[in-house]
Amino acid sequence: MSRSEFSQAKRVVVKIGSSLLTDGGRGLNKQAIAGWVAQMASLRQRDIDVVLVSSGSVAEGMSRLKLKTRPKTLHELQAAASVGQMGLVRRFEDEFQIHDLLAAQVLLTHDDLSDRQRYLNARSTLLTLLDFGVVPVINENDAVATEEIRFGDNDTLGALVANLVEADLLIILTDQTGLFDANPSLNPEAKLISSISVNESLLDEVAGGSISGLGRGGMYTKVRAARLAARSGAATVIVSGKIENVIGKVFDGEELGTYLIPNIAPLVARKQWLAGQLQLKGSVTLDDGAVRILKDAGKSLLAVGVKSVHGAFKRGDLVSCLDLKGQEIARGLINYGSEDAAKILGKSSNEFEALLGYADEDELIHRDNLVLV
Repeated sequence: MSRSEFSQAKRVVVKIGSSLLTDGGRGLNKQAIAGWVAQMASLRQRDIDVVLVSSGSVAEGMSRLKLKTRPKTLHELQAAASVGQMGLVRRFEDEFQIHDLLAAQVLLTHDDLSDRQRYLNARSTLLTLLDFGVVPVINENDAVATEEIRFGDNDTLGALVANLVEADLLIILTDQTGLFDANPSLNPEAKLISSISVNESLLDEVAGGSISGLGRGGMYTKVRAARLAARSGAATVIVSGKIENVIGKVFDGEELGTYLIPNIAPLVARKQWLAGQLQLKGSVTLDDGAVRILKDAGKSLLAVGVKSVHGAFKRGDLVSCLDLKGQEIARGLINYGSEDAAKILGKSSNEFEALLGYADEDELIHRDNLVLV
């Protein structure tokens, strides 16, 4: 994807850093937040899905608690995050309402995205919110996260969310102009890198640590985030959030900040991930009609086309789809555990609730989570 193709993106993740949101630690920058929300609202008017990943809960909590330095103990960080999250969410909600948009708070931990069932639950919730036209405002659940389950920084969270919702573009707003070929504070001859492949070794040499001291990230975490986002084919732009209408300008292809180019197309990336990186937990055998629909029409797998279920698996596990001869034709992330799948095989989705007592998804495996092999 070139910069000129950014305007074709259908789904964008915007990540805003702590130092921007809190005006260098002096409390929420209401004027700046209003500007960014207006820019995101403009994308929504163009029918672009927008997901916001927001830092700043700890920094805002520090401001409210009148703490001059970032807390070092986990319980103090959690307390500051709890206090700051109140102001952060209220500010975004108020600003989105000005543009007749609903916002939804979504707090995530690393466990939510590493466990397959919780991954699917989070994905389903976010996609449903987007279907409703809601802007999800995502932050790490700092108030309860332990060191073992932290993302480590919200740049990483932004990248994983881009993977989760299959975003086309990740825009990381920071207090820096972009990524330079040397440290600009030490070398006045340093030049802004306009675009570079995520695989370029130069990135490891030029990415440094956090300058403001408010967040947990720096250019290193942003480079790492771009590489994570590239796994699902998302393009990443690191750019100053202080530029007027920066989100709209980036989206329209203006050469701002640093564009980190993914090395693989989105669909290919996701299909490779499904096909090769997860362990199979079971299989389902399909009738000829279902096989034909998967192969020729590229549609989702419905329970009505399933003849039998094999193995013990849970929602979100990777299962193999076999034809009547036992040959694997596809694999994907299943929406129902093996016990429930066995109860609904051969049935239409309008029977699920009567058979199971609930109905999560109409599809046994959604086409977005299915790959032919």
